[in-house]
Amino acid sequence: MGNTAKFLLIGSRQQEDIAQSEYEKFLQYTGLGPDQLIRLRLDKEPMPDLVLDDWAGIILCGSPFDSLIPEDEKSDLQKRVEAEIFRLLDDVIVADHPFMGVCYGVGTVLAHQGGLISNKYAEEISAPLLTLTEDGRADPITRGMPPTFHAYVGHKEACEVLPPHATLLATAPSCPVQLFKVGDNVYGTQFHPELDWPALYMRIIAYAQAGYYAVDEQQRIIDNCEATDVSQVHQLLRNFVEIYGKS
Repeated sequence: MGNTAKFLLIGSRQQEDIAQSEYEKFLQYTGLGPDQLIRLRLDKEPMPDLVLDDWAGIILCGSPFDSLIPEDEKSDLQKRVEAEIFRLLDDVIVADHPFMGVCYGVGTVLAHQGGLISNKYAEEISAPLLTLTEDGRADPITRGMPPTFHAYVGHKEACEVLPPHATLLATAPSCPVQLFKVGDNVYGTQFHPELDWPALYMRIIAYAQAGYYAVDEQQRIIDNCEATDVSQVHQLLRNFVEIYGKS
């Protein structure tokens, strides 16, 4: 990867400790330095006019926003962030520009592309076993990964119906659409390839009252997630920067 390649990391989390941990984990598992992985926080500032060619790739972080809540119940911040991301995706999809949407990528990329998003396949905070499809095993984004692997999830909404022009790359019984692509270079994950156990534990505690799990289930969730090895999923981020960071 050339030293001049820069990637843009777009976040919208308002909790400072979670937002900082998120950035640090993307740095760690992409292998990029702070001068190569530039952070844009939409919770603090509007999205500037972006020139796609200035970025080797764009990564959209997870988000606390639920896209399915009624429009009149969304905050002004959520409305602005959603509108800005959709405008960005207008350009990204047309250009087939390297993009990875993490968790929130399902509710943005697939919603943008006509997929059906619903609460049918919500998953509690857990580490399910994911399986690569035939297309997934052949895709460069999964190079070096085994055909099955564990990853951390935790979401209230997910893809129920994949748009016909999207390609399913990984699946799980609890939530069928876990990794997909649109075109050749636009990826989305339902799981979190950047999370390890310390980062997930921070979120379990921070989101205790956010509706992701019943409070009396907290210790069971902690025990199950801590005992599961998710290290193989980090290869996805390394592959993304290796594929698109070559100058």
